[in-house]
Amino acid sequence: MKRKITLKQIAKELDVSISTVSKALRNSVEISEDTKQKVQAFAKLYNYRPNNIALSLKNRKTNTIGIIIPEIVHHFFSKVISGVETVANNRGYNVIVGLSNESFSKEVINMEMLANGSIDGFILSISKETLQQQDYHHFNETMSQGMPIVMFDRVIADIKCDKVIVDDYKGSKNAVEKLITNGCKSIALITTKDYVSVGKLRTQGYLEALHEHKMTPKAELILKIDDTLDYEVHLDALELEIEQLFKSNKKIDGVFAVNELYALSAMKVARKLGLDIPNDIQVIGFTDGVLSKHATPSLTTVSQHAQQMGETAANLLIDKLENEFDDEKEEEFQTVVIATELIERESTK
Repeated sequence: MKRKITLKQIAKELDVSISTVSKALRNSVEISEDTKQKVQAFAKLYNYRPNNIALSLKNRKTNTIGIIIPEIVHHFFSKVISGVETVANNRGYNVIVGLSNESFSKEVINMEMLANGSIDGFILSISKETLQQQDYHHFNETMSQGMPIVMFDRVIADIKCDKVIVDDYKGSKNAVEKLITNGCKSIALITTKDYVSVGKLRTQGYLEALHEHKMTPKAELILKIDDTLDYEVHLDALELEIEQLFKSNKKIDGVFAVNELYALSAMKVARKLGLDIPNDIQVIGFTDGVLSKHATPSLTTVSQHAQQMGETAANLLIDKLENEFDDEKEEEFQTVVIATELIERESTK
């Protein structure tokens, strides 16, 4: 019995694109007869059968949207889901939520399961493991067989689909400029490894703000957290790393953290070390969650407007589902950028 083969494997074997394979299997006039024959012969040899995605889309409409998120206990993602549901329900659609739990394999399994006739299209934020491995075959295969995808927050520039993002770069730059305006001279950055696009962009915003104010970035003030460890479970390990940062750089008077957890942990460590917030040290985080509002002192944050992101993503997907696509024209995709907002609270002056 021959093993099941994928579009990606056929494309690799024949040294053509996944799109070419998909079109050749559908007898598209865009593909030469020679290429069609080679692709179809190879697919027949390995008993390739397309999954039910295209059949689901062409033969019946479920009026259901699938959302794949990396984690469930996160204010940002819960607000995005709320935004998606608001628009979907108003436009006559239901919503099914799948959880990748930051795992590549779970992301793939969730997509395969939901695409098997259960939904009409996906809204998703990519798992950290997928970003690390840079394996995006499941997105390309899904779209090449007729099911649209809208990515939000964590997106891949090379994947041709609609996207909804916030201006991570500008939001971070504004946050760091706020610290500089407030008199901070030694500003630390607590960020993720660069494989997560949002962390990379927020780091760039930090560096650009320093550059524009003629402040030299110092490597010792940048703490890159290895977020493959679940710090929500291992908070002590996160706090220890931040404590070492503070003890090694006693002149730190400002902290910009790329997420709420890092920012709140920084405030906890600062208090432990006897520092007064905001008089001795000022802190700004990214993502305006519930904890930011109720922390002591309350945390100044960059709001991503997650509800608006969800609403925008849902409208993009449903518009795609309800508008007939002309096969003669190249499909157009858009990236919608949601402006961020700095919410000032007690952790800054």
